[in-house]
Amino acid sequence: MGSLARAAMDPDYPVEIVLVLSNKPNVAGLDLAQEHGLPIRVVDHTDYDSRGAHEHAVTRALQEAGAEMVCLAGYMRILEEEFVNEWRGHLINIHPSLLPSFTGIDTHARALDRGVRIHGCSVHFVNNELDAGPIIAQAAVAVEPGDDENSLAARVLEAEHKLYPQALRLIAEQKVRWTGDNSVASNSATAADVALLG
Repeated sequence: MGSLARAAMDPDYPVEIVLVLSNKPNVAGLDLAQEHGLPIRVVDHTDYDSRGAHEHAVTRALQEAGAEMVCLAGYMRILEEEFVNEWRGHLINIHPSLLPSFTGIDTHARALDRGVRIHGCSVHFVNNELDAGPIIAQAAVAVEPGDDENSLAARVLEAEHKLYPQALRLIAEQKVRWTGDNSVASNSATAADVALLG
């Protein structure tokens, strides 16, 4: 979230952040948003009887803020089909692996256990299958001798901070758009725009 906030401070960046929303109060992301002067809102999931009711409240808050695009960043909840369908093509996520490898959690430990030599991160449109929506952009990170989960995670996080604002720019500039569950169309994006190496 911080990397998106910093990118949006540049007058040439084609995105304005209209709201930082959290499902939990008292989290570091809200403090960071306040430091950047961004509007914040908490829609605490514990105040609702069901996931669906909570997500309806989230949608209302996003609509009231005038959001056109939703960027997930550390939002560690699986979204219900109705919410995903409501925001289809306007909902993106960053994931700490080179999808389709290592969906879900504990990606760095699993990558090390499998002995991969290249790891990384992906920005993708969200669909109704976990970490399986069309990929917008990826950044590769070499796995170095002696890496442990923490050292690898730190380098992947650094790549994520560069990749997320770049991927969002591609969407805002209409170089990449949603075309369905299986593909992302590139209007004028080059291979270098879409496949980024960190």
